[in-house]
Amino acid sequence: MDTMRKIICSLFMLAALCAQAVASGSSPFLPNAQLVGQGQFTRFGFSVYEARLWAPLGRYSLSEPFALSLTYSREIAGERLVQASFDEMQKLQAPITQNTQWREALERVLPNVVPGDTITGVYQPGQGATFFHRERQTGQISDDLARHFFAIWLDPRTSEPSLRQSLLGTKR
Repeated sequence: MDTMRKIICSLFMLAALCAQAVASGSSPFLPNAQLVGQGQFTRFGFSVYEARLWAPLGRYSLSEPFALSLTYSREIAGERLVQASFDEMQKLQAPITQNTQWREALERVLPNVVPGDTITGVYQPGQGATFFHRERQTGQISDDLARHFFAIWLDPRTSEPSLRQSLLGTKR
């Protein structure tokens, strides 16, 4: 009976610790990171994904590590995610035609998604980014591609300035 009580107490303590980590907005992919901001991306009134940005001490800087997570509300093929990424990077004048290997790199890290799936990209300045899908690593991309990829959400010239403001915690 005492063993059973200890197990139950241990489970409750573990559940409380997990709940606290979720409530604090910490990222399991980036130690000491705190939530900077979050926002919804919608198309034609329908939710496509919820985006969350984490950074050390909750302060985003391109010169510091950060993590961007997208939790999808709809089923989307990986090829479509790659094409949409390329379209957005091209709008931001990324040198896509000079970097033919970028499409292949994104195809490796951006899988098909279904509602509830999360893709997280963890950027390490000077090293590139590592991607996770369903908490499993899908691959890495170069620093140059990573900077252009994350610019889709974080560059001041983004096509979604309201989402950017929400991610940076500056939306009023």
